[in-house]
Amino acid sequence: MKKILLLMLLGLSISPVFAGDKNKNAADNGKIHWMDLDEVQTAMKKEPRKVLIDVYTGWCGWCKRMDATTYESPDVIRYINQNFYAVKLDAERKDSVRFVGKMYGYSPESKANTVAMDLLHGQMSYPSTVFMEKGFQMITNVAGYHNVPDWEMILKYLAEDKYKTVKWEDYQKEFKGTWADVAPPSAPIQGAH
Repeated sequence: MKKILLLMLLGLSISPVFAGDKNKNAADNGKIHWMDLDEVQTAMKKEPRKVLIDVYTGWCGWCKRMDATTYESPDVIRYINQNFYAVKLDAERKDSVRFVGKMYGYSPESKANTVAMDLLHGQMSYPSTVFMEKGFQMITNVAGYHNVPDWEMILKYLAEDKYKTVKWEDYQKEFKGTWADVAPPSAPIQGAH
């Protein structure tokens, strides 16, 4: 009887590894579940939620640093996976993309995809993070690298709808963060100054 009970308990503890969708697996493996623009539009139809779009480039050192530090924090990972659909968007992608019913393509003159230009209102700074409401309504853009404590304050301000009732300056004064910063990797990140 003990062996059967032990096998049942073992089976229950292993089953979550094999069950669930991409979102659950991303949360289980301790990583942010990054989506592309097609995936987020499909997901939004099934379960609307806020959207975080990380606009980056392959040459951006601060983008790489944010990926290696802030986006590796267990607190940041958990909070983003629970409260946002997270999208990675290469601002310099060369292909065409449809987003919210509009076609976008690469602009050689700007050296950027027009979807990134539209989301950032032409202010091409990397990294930049675009936050959107359910239904892809723009909340705000946040430019630059942010460490974990700063990101905690920003994420909670937006995810918890504080921005609708509290001025940012007042929120900053009252905010008490609990997330610890993540040490940067020992090797320097190319392009980060």
